[in-house]
Order: sequence, then structure tokens, then C-alpha cells
Amino acid sequence: MPMNIESRVTGFIEENCYLVSNPGTSETIVLDPGDDAAQLLARLKEMQAVVVAYLLTHGHVDHVTALAALADVHPAPVYLHPRDAAWCFTPRNDLPGFYAAPARPNAPLVSVAEGDVLDLAGARWSVLDTPGHTPGGVCFRLEPDRALFTGDTLFRGTAGRTDLPGGDARELSRSLRKLAALPDALPVYPGHGDPSTIGYEKKHNYFLQSLR
Repeated sequence: MPMNIESRVTGFIEENCYLVSNPGTSETIVLDPGDDAAQLLARLKEMQAVVVAYLLTHGHVDHVTALAALADVHPAPVYLHPRDAAWCFTPRNDLPGFYAAPARPNAPLVSVAEGDVLDLAGARWSVLDTPGHTPGGVCFRLEPDRALFTGDTLFRGTAGRTDLPGGDARELSRSLRKLAALPDALPVYPGHGDPSTIGYEKKHNYFLQSLR
């Protein structure tokens, strides 16, 4: 049975939080709970969701601010690359004037890395290391639905910035090359903006075209 994928736009930076649920069991994965915890909690209650995991594509504050509040109500493990876990819940991750450093969730942190396969909510999730925007950026590939959650590595028509602390343009280029090798039909669900496909980005995205 295909998983339901729902996008909720959160915060003033308009970050995409994804609620991916198994319609047969109501088991739900929350990807990148950026902000607006009350909105997300209300939607999870409406869905009668059973949250089984939080997947974080990277540690930036606009992707994790709602995490602690959600985990208080829906306890579940948090999956995050250790290179981002090292600073994600510290004062290094504030955005002065907009976001305070995010609270550490009262939930177990589980390290993920390239090649890991997670069995969650009746589906398989493969982990791809995609550093560049942050040192520990990852993408999560959902099977068998063939969906790729790219965080701030790849967007429709553009790619993640590398001018923030820990950013690395060469690393990002290597990560984009890895994504460009994936099937053209693979749907892309980015951390901001509209969904896309790998094929569309290879045709229209300068950052992928420049890899040739």
C-alpha cells in the first residue's frame, strides 16, 4: 500500500515538514519538523497518527525548532547524522532575531550514515550522505514509493547554500553528482519550495547541468 506524503509549510522561512504515513496502520514518520509546533500537533491529532520516528535531513534551526515539542507529545527516536548532531542542539544553531537555538528533544538520538536502511512504518528508508549545505546533511529515499527527501541539498531549480558555518561548495557538488545519478523519474521533496523530479532538475537546474 503506498505511503501518504503530506507537506506542511512551517515558519517564516517557509520550511517543508513532511508527514509520511502508512494508511493501513496510521504509523507516521515526521521529516524535518521546522516550526509551528501547534500546527503540526493539531494535524497529527487529526490524522490519529502514531509517530514512530523523526528523520532530520540536517540540523539547521529552521528544520528542527518544533522537534522537542512534538517529541514531548509523540515520543519517538530522532535520526540524524552525527556530524550535525554535534552542534544541532547547542547555541551554535541560533539565528539571532529570528530563532533561538532549538531545544534538545527528550528522545533517543540515532546516528545515520550512507548505506543505512531503516525499516519504519512498513517502508524502507535508505540513507544517502549529502554533505555540503551542512557537514552532516543526508537525503532519505523512501521505497517502494520512490520518493527522495533532499532537505536543503537540492531544490526545484536550485541547490543549497554553502556560505553558512560548515558549508562546503566542493562537498555539495559531490553530493549533487550523487543525486544526478539517480533515476530521472524519482520524485524529489525538498526542504523548501515545490516538489520536482531528478529528471526535471537534470534538464533545468544549473547546479546539476554544471556537473557535466
